[in-house]
Amino acid sequence: MDKTSEFKSGFVALIGEPNVGKSTLLNYLVGEKVAIMSPKPQTTRNKIAGIYTDDHQQIVFLDTPGLHPAQNSLDNYMDQASLSALKDVDAVLFMVEPTKVSAEDKKIAEHLRKVKAPVFLVINKIDSVHPDALLPVIADYQKLGKFAETYPISAAKGINVSDLINGLTEYLPAGPQYYDRDQLTDRPEYFIVAELIREQILRLTKQEVPHETAVAVEQMNEFRSDKRQVVATIYVERPGQKGIIIGKNGQMLKQIGIAARQEIERLLGEKINLRLWVKVQPHWREDPTFLQKIGYSKKDLS
Repeated sequence: MDKTSEFKSGFVALIGEPNVGKSTLLNYLVGEKVAIMSPKPQTTRNKIAGIYTDDHQQIVFLDTPGLHPAQNSLDNYMDQASLSALKDVDAVLFMVEPTKVSAEDKKIAEHLRKVKAPVFLVINKIDSVHPDALLPVIADYQKLGKFAETYPISAAKGINVSDLINGLTEYLPAGPQYYDRDQLTDRPEYFIVAELIREQILRLTKQEVPHETAVAVEQMNEFRSDKRQVVATIYVERPGQKGIIIGKNGQMLKQIGIAARQEIERLLGEKINLRLWVKVQPHWREDPTFLQKIGYSKKDLS
């Protein structure tokens, strides 16, 4: 086998402010929803691997929470998850929007200057601006540091994403196929199921319930009448939030359940019976023990 035909593999971290489209890009690349999406910032809380495989390469993309000023233990966890993704990767995608350089972008760029791996500047959502406005935006961002490559893309529409993949290929080392070709993420089913439920909470409650909600799947392997039984608990911090999620006569919880069940069935490829419970867990975001119980483990930060 000559060098040009060697199979390549590597790990690529996605870094950027909240809501720049990291999860959208990850889902587009793997062709399936492995990271939830919401117009609200800080939707992603964990470091999630999305696995892209073709005949010539396998790229493990690490989607991370957006970096932002920490206000509690959960925020600290999220920032550590983002920064830990920079360790031992083969490349980094610094994702930004086609707008004025923000103070947070400058802070992220400072972290990236310490990274040994090549850093790509990826300007997402280019479909939202006129092409004439793009060049000055690119020039301003390029002042933040020395980037190996610059790619303007639209993750939502797939614009220039194949060019981005081709560019990454040039920087990947020859290596093994770490995961089976049909594996799309390193996360277990119950983690993705919990995230799909949380996605519907974010979507349906809008601004009424902020990011003080967590979901833990209690059961999903029991079958009755050919349906998998999925039981999950939605945790909130205050009784008023519990009332909002349940809704008048239980209507909001019913809507969340219906929408989440449809997404979960599409993911699993089978019919399920979804039961949701809502519990108040005061100040859960400040409780390291509880955070670990519901899946925010320190081992993910190693």
